[in-house]
Amino acid sequence: MLPEIPTNWRGALGDVSRERWYRALDAFLDGEVAAGHRILPVRENVFNALRFTPPAAVRVVLLGQDPYPTPGHAHGLCFSVRPDVRPLPRSLNNIYKELRADLGGAAFPMPAHGCLESWARQGVLMLNTVMTVRAGEANSHQRRGWEVFTDRVIAAVDALPETVVFVLWGNQARAKRKLVTGAQHRIVETAHPSPLSARLFFGCRCFSAVNRHLVEAGRGEIDWRVPDAASEDLLPGF
Repeated sequence: MLPEIPTNWRGALGDVSRERWYRALDAFLDGEVAAGHRILPVRENVFNALRFTPPAAVRVVLLGQDPYPTPGHAHGLCFSVRPDVRPLPRSLNNIYKELRADLGGAAFPMPAHGCLESWARQGVLMLNTVMTVRAGEANSHQRRGWEVFTDRVIAAVDALPETVVFVLWGNQARAKRKLVTGAQHRIVETAHPSPLSARLFFGCRCFSAVNRHLVEAGRGEIDWRVPDAASEDLLPGF
């Protein structure tokens, strides 16, 4: 089931695919497919976060929980959806609302779609802590080995010499704070943009905070605007 780990990450992660927990994760996913369950995102998109943002390019880590369980939504970047998805997930709508409030409506026109690939290509590692899900069943692939894998990814980023800003939304993401040990890094944390906690998320001004940290470190700002057209790289069948 699992595709190959993108080449640019193999040196940073080591040969994890030979480790017992990784083989067990792969076997579990094979079993899900054999049992007739639909796994999201599609196989070729599972490692899109790594594919679009190699270690040397990482400036920001944005942590999500697990992929959207609605078929046709998830494509391997946390909080992002495929360009054709309507309506947008409520969490993503709340992210856009906070962006407009933080940066100003003129600086952030409301996007025409929910594909955040442009962020990933600027160095925002858009990582779900669990990278697959059974269609229609949120959190169904927790504690199967993904947490070990994504902790390895976070540790690899933590080992980078340049400043990286870790954006932690919600309790599950904030639990990863202990993995960020490098004094060169910065952390921006707040409530999750889910409708259940949006009242605590609104007003966090986390996007301008991220850019402020990046500028202070000499790494340049993220352009949070979302272009009207998304790349066809994210459009394999689902």
